[in-house]
Amino acid sequence: MAVLIPDDILKAAEMSEAQLKLEIAILLFQQDRISIGKARHLAGMHLLEFQKEIASRGICIHYDVEEFEEDMKTLQALGRL
Repeated sequence: MAVLIPDDILKAAEMSEAQLKLEIAILLFQQDRISIGKARHLAGMHLLEFQKEIASRGICIHYDVEEFEEDMKTLQALGRL
């Protein structure tokens, strides 16, 4: 699904498309609606870059057992364990 944001909205907010994507990604991550991996993908950033950005805003990285188990399955599937 694609979401179209009119240029006049971006101008009014004084934001670029990339800045808006970052803000949406951070908001959804902060509300625990998407994982950090999905958030960094939405923002178009590498994981460490996204982690630095949220840390600079004082946002804690929430990483629970479920996410750890998901990461372990991914690593096993990639043959990295």
